[in-house]
Amino acid sequence: MSKVALVVGSTGLVGSHLIEILIKSPVYKKVISFVRRSSGVEHEKLDERIIPFDQMKLLPHEEIDDVFCCLGTTIKKAQTKEAFRKVDYEYPVQLGRLGKDHGAKQYMVISAIGASSGSPFFYSKVKGELEEDLIALYYPVLHIFRPSLLLGERDEFRLGEKAGEIFSRAIRPVMVGKLKKYRSISGRQVAYGMYRAANGSGSDKVTIHESDQIQNL
Repeated sequence: MSKVALVVGSTGLVGSHLIEILIKSPVYKKVISFVRRSSGVEHEKLDERIIPFDQMKLLPHEEIDDVFCCLGTTIKKAQTKEAFRKVDYEYPVQLGRLGKDHGAKQYMVISAIGASSGSPFFYSKVKGELEEDLIALYYPVLHIFRPSLLLGERDEFRLGEKAGEIFSRAIRPVMVGKLKKYRSISGRQVAYGMYRAANGSGSDKVTIHESDQIQNL
């Protein structure tokens, strides 16, 4: 038990499961979590810090092993493209720089299926730009997760996602072969995938995990 994790987005669908996994894991001795509001979780290994995300910082002497970024919003919730970009691009890149400045060797980040900087769709384009700029930080190990529709209980109700969840469950049996990566996936599965990737034996500098590969993890 020797590793220190830094987590951002721990009150969200994936992040809340990830925190539970990390604090129970014998691999991590400390879990630092940046949140904008209290998660209500208390544990001797959890160091929860309530701060604005544009002011993320660590103490000079603090060393990090693994960084986990579970940030993500919707344009509807963010209300503007600029606000969306801040959450889904600027904060994750800022976190990447912070982690590397404090010795982090691994970065695990949630992107999205179809992410591409050349995409005509704003959401996918921002996610693609995020991936490219994180790769440019030259982490020793970078794991990029591209889940399909995320299933699970959220703090806020999202009508579009709820309808998509019902539809995706209905057509899941016929989504095989090349369509398998478009199957919906639970937030808990993504959280376990991030944990397993961070503590696996892979040696690739950059690994992109599509949704079906996350389920295999």
